[in-house]
Amino acid sequence: MSSAAPPPSHDDSLHYPLLPPPPPSPPATAAGGGGEARAKSKPDRICIDGMLQKYCGEFGPWQLRHFVLTSLAWSLEAFHTMVMIFADREPPPPATGACGTGPGEWKEGGGGSSTVTEWGLVCGEKYKVGLVQALFFGGCMIGAGTFGHLSDSFLGRKGSLTVVCILNAIFGCLTALSPDYWTYCLLRFITGFSTGGVGLCAFVLATEPIGPKKRGAAGMSTFYFFSCGIALLSGIAYVFRSWRELYIASSIPSMLFLVGVLPFISESPRWYLVRGKIDEAMKLMRAIAKANKKHLPDGVILALDEEVNENSNDGQSCKDQMDTKDAITGSLIDVVKSPVTRIRLLLAVAINFLCSVVYYGISLNVVNLQTNLYLSVFLNGVAEMPAFTITALLLDKFGRKPLAIGTQWFSGIFCLMGSLVMIHGEWKVARMVCGILGIFGMAGTYNLLFIYMAELFPTVVRNAALGCGAQAAQMGAILAPLVVVLGGGFPFAVFAVCAILGGILAFYLPETLNRPLYDTMAGMEGGESV
Repeated sequence: MSSAAPPPSHDDSLHYPLLPPPPPSPPATAAGGGGEARAKSKPDRICIDGMLQKYCGEFGPWQLRHFVLTSLAWSLEAFHTMVMIFADREPPPPATGACGTGPGEWKEGGGGSSTVTEWGLVCGEKYKVGLVQALFFGGCMIGAGTFGHLSDSFLGRKGSLTVVCILNAIFGCLTALSPDYWTYCLLRFITGFSTGGVGLCAFVLATEPIGPKKRGAAGMSTFYFFSCGIALLSGIAYVFRSWRELYIASSIPSMLFLVGVLPFISESPRWYLVRGKIDEAMKLMRAIAKANKKHLPDGVILALDEEVNENSNDGQSCKDQMDTKDAITGSLIDVVKSPVTRIRLLLAVAINFLCSVVYYGISLNVVNLQTNLYLSVFLNGVAEMPAFTITALLLDKFGRKPLAIGTQWFSGIFCLMGSLVMIHGEWKVARMVCGILGIFGMAGTYNLLFIYMAELFPTVVRNAALGCGAQAAQMGAILAPLVVVLGGGFPFAVFAVCAILGGILAFYLPETLNRPLYDTMAGMEGGESV
């Protein structure tokens, strides 16, 4: 890590204007004399991780405030994703039977209603409930890739988060006005498109200004906000029993986030740096240092990781270099071309897909417990939190790779046990316990994957790579309901195979604990080759 050079000495004539200036120093003749003089006048060029560690603080009051405000967006994603559980619920059928009841004739007690009762999505039409869910996750898959690219390019992290929240607020409310089923499908698909970018943009924006030693635990804490969103949504759904009212109630928080939170969130300094906006990046780093009661010397400037050790002999001043710096961009094509990142992307995509099949598959089985729906969803959200806490505590002790393997195998073992347990009598409870422990382990994996993937790729392609992983996860989410409907012990067997296979694939990923968060492809290739 580059060390800070002492600030240049002040000219005595500035303090004693009546005295003649001192004679110029004779040129250094020693071999190292000229280099020492240049070192005193040349600013210290340092990467963002180094600046956070040495001068600004890795996780001070500024990062804490920024992290909490940004991570609130995860609750919004939970609202728009899990609202379908309540909006598309199937209440107890009337005395005449569900199949003998026409659309609009089936009313739930207590003044509630759902899309199932309003449009008669039962019996031969029951597949339409699964179709809406598949379309939503299909929209998420497309949106994750789209906004992953846009947030790495001209929109930035904050700009992309702003756009997805606007779209969610608009189309979430419009969904409540759906006149028929197919309009409802279209609006849910569009809402899924924007929802796919919420957590992705929020995660990267929340963790990039955090130092390397604190980034892992902080990154894994983002999922508490998602679980809290699930638990809070169950309370909102309990109050608003009508599916139309519920869609409006679950979309209003997106509007509040746009007005009351986003103005107080800063853009990522790493995005500023790779886009060539070094003035903005330095202004933000000084603000971070000031808020954390630290001091950032004037003689220190930001540089990309590949430039930290370069010598500038072209005579340009730092200001000239900052003004003429070109933006550095990257895309998935660059990821595939690089031998370092190509295999990482393939493995990450496969693991995300497999974990999503397990996570969403086991989650869907919760609705089959024949218990109070609102209480079940609340407990489901709360049950994931211990997994987040345990993985966060062990993350920096054992590393990312061992935890990625261990949590998947933990889930796989209990899913395998669940597939072997009979479904009669008291054994139903044993299978339920196996499912709870299975989702416990997979929740830890899901939590870990975001921070792991963020550290596997450089800044210029980080969101694009995360978007690719999110797309794979959405494909798994689409497949999960198709596995669940097969019934019996077969779904648990599929989940077990997916979890164990995911753990095997994680063996081939590199460990990223205490490794730098690279800015460019060249910086990563150079750093990983050492």
